[in-house]
Amino acid sequence: MMKFNNNQKKVLSIILASWSLILIISGIIMNQQVKPIIKTKYTVKVERKKIAEQQAKTTEIKLKDIEIEINNPISVDIKTYLENSDKISENTLKSLKLDTSLVNINQAGTYQYKITYKKKVYIGNIKVKEKELPNVSFTLKKIEITTFKEGESLSANPRSYIEEYISDEVYNNITLDISQVKPTIQGDYPYYIIYKGVTYQGKVIVRNPGPTVYTPNNNTEDKDEPTTETPTTTTPTTEDDTTTTTTTTNP
Repeated sequence: MMKFNNNQKKVLSIILASWSLILIISGIIMNQQVKPIIKTKYTVKVERKKIAEQQAKTTEIKLKDIEIEINNPISVDIKTYLENSDKISENTLKSLKLDTSLVNINQAGTYQYKITYKKKVYIGNIKVKEKELPNVSFTLKKIEITTFKEGESLSANPRSYIEEYISDEVYNNITLDISQVKPTIQGDYPYYIIYKGVTYQGKVIVRNPGPTVYTPNNNTEDKDEPTTETPTTTTPTTEDDTTTTTTTTNP
């Protein structure tokens, strides 16, 4: 074994101390170099997660509730049914499939429609509502008739009871109620016109016909024509043998 003198020992100590210092510094430097790499990897993962979440949001399908009037056609534009169509890519929009086969546009009601995307089905509602009718008001007639014979009846046409002209659109949505009128019995009866939930009341007056008698016709001796009888009352004869007649007309 080699023996070192004092000077050699000092030199060797210095070399070992220097080498230790170099190793320590190298370790520190390596630690500092490794940390940014780990941080960078973590940042990349976070960014990728954010991008994935953003992509999920952009392809999320949100449907509208649709309202249309009865007998109107249904839109075939897929964007009409989406709440967030502006946030969905064109490629995604092209992949969507619309199904409105359950909707009956000829009958008022609420129906379901479907949109399919990658085997996932989204369901929305379409409400088919009655057509909005024009706002009108009516002036009802006072109907006066003589008593009908058995089997005869009043007109069922609402136009016969309304003063104003009414369009076919309004006419088709009017309800006439003459159920309380008895045309074979003398009296005053109410009738009703109903439109858009508003009820109008009118009156039908039923009267018995007045009495009739037959008197000779001035033109022919063989034929008589009916005329209204006028009852008379006669006062007693005066001293000059004349008669005063007072005529009273039936009310």
